[in-house]
Amino acid sequence: QAGKPVEEAIVDALDTSGRAVLFAGITVCIALLGMFALGVSFLYGVAVAASIAVAFTVIAALTILPAILSFIGTRVLSRRQRRAIGDSGAALPETGGTGFWQRWADIVSRRPNLVGATATLLVLIIAVPFLTMRLGSADAGSDPAGTTTRKAYDLLAEGFGKGSNGPLQLVAKVDGAAQKAAFERVRAAAAAAPGVVSATPTTVFPDRAGGGSVAIAQIVPTGSPQDESTTTLLRQLRDETVPQAQAGTGVTVLVGGQTAIFEDFSTVLSEKLPLFIGVVVALSFLLLMAVFRSLLIPLTAAAMNLLSAAAAYGVITAVFQKGWGDFLFGVDKTGPIEPFIPVMMFAIVFGRSMDYQVFLVSRLDEEWHRTGDNREAISRGLAATGRTITAAAAIMILVFGAFVLGGDRIIKLFGLGLASAVAIDALIVRSAIVPAIMTLLGKWNWWLPGPLERVLPRLNVEGDVEHRDDAPLPTG
Repeated sequence: QAGKPVEEAIVDALDTSGRAVLFAGITVCIALLGMFALGVSFLYGVAVAASIAVAFTVIAALTILPAILSFIGTRVLSRRQRRAIGDSGAALPETGGTGFWQRWADIVSRRPNLVGATATLLVLIIAVPFLTMRLGSADAGSDPAGTTTRKAYDLLAEGFGKGSNGPLQLVAKVDGAAQKAAFERVRAAAAAAPGVVSATPTTVFPDRAGGGSVAIAQIVPTGSPQDESTTTLLRQLRDETVPQAQAGTGVTVLVGGQTAIFEDFSTVLSEKLPLFIGVVVALSFLLLMAVFRSLLIPLTAAAMNLLSAAAAYGVITAVFQKGWGDFLFGVDKTGPIEPFIPVMMFAIVFGRSMDYQVFLVSRLDEEWHRTGDNREAISRGLAATGRTITAAAAIMILVFGAFVLGGDRIIKLFGLGLASAVAIDALIVRSAIVPAIMTLLGKWNWWLPGPLERVLPRLNVEGDVEHRDDAPLPTG
């Protein structure tokens, strides 16, 4: 649209946007492979498969797509754009943009304080429910009405109580009458604990190899497997009731069952989630610092990515745990958030956020080195990339939003979380908060301490830029 020959336009696009695509793809793969830090083996396949898909998409974008465009030529443009090129030699200026995004960029440039504060406050409000997120596995009572699993759950709950859908198990290896009696005392103590509706008699299975017997009893909670009261009961039994009742008997009674397994899984992921987030953020920070030769740009990107993820967590917590507007998404019953959902969401959301950050800031960096004016660079860069970022986001919103149409709760949860994350990140964070912050920071956006400047490798993400010599930077 700038009036260049097809071949030159493709070369320029690869030398600028192509580099941004490559580095954005790398950051997405870093975010996905960061799931290895969790040490949970079933997530390894997800991380590797998704990274391979991203890698091949990047390769196709940098090879197959330019080749196809070389055959299509100017026919990829609309008739109106082709007429504009024929009449004046160019359909749009080589820098900046037109229309809505240029007007919006001018507003952000003139009032960065108001725009930045308003947008940040909006995202923080959306993220508030995240503070009360409870991780756990939803039971069959959250399945869609009419499914066989939901019918079975309702029948058991009606006949024997909600806790019968996920009883806790007391298990111990016993040898002799004394240890069997000790196990019985533990069972009686557990049956008398608050939150227990009933307990089955002790069943002893003899060991055919002669190594002792195994005693088992089931404890039926008053609440359903996904209720917070059941989690409280499990902790009470493990931490106080069982240890006190078995003290000095020589018997070790374990509290298990399907409900306990899900709770343990939630605990494992919750404990490792900070490590996972830290690894992903740190690696992406280092990569962006090397790419943009800046300390504040990657710091801003990391903070904004975390803000986007928190807002997405707030949305799913509000709908699926608190029930705010759940009828809009066909959610029959509220419950906890599956523990692997925040992990997978963060990997995808962080990668997608870094995508948009690289696309935006690479153009800002290009305009900064061309003009040496921070405010002008941000205005031009936002105007030029705003439509591309929001168009890409709209595609992802539609893809993820389609998941909500499915009947499975987990698929709905996953789809709504990702769709809301992309919408918040592209429409609020990248289009308002990031440009406003960078406008306020001024030339400090492009500052890098001398020691880091000498150590970091030089990675050029914007290609050949006119007047590439570094613009004056602040001292200190």
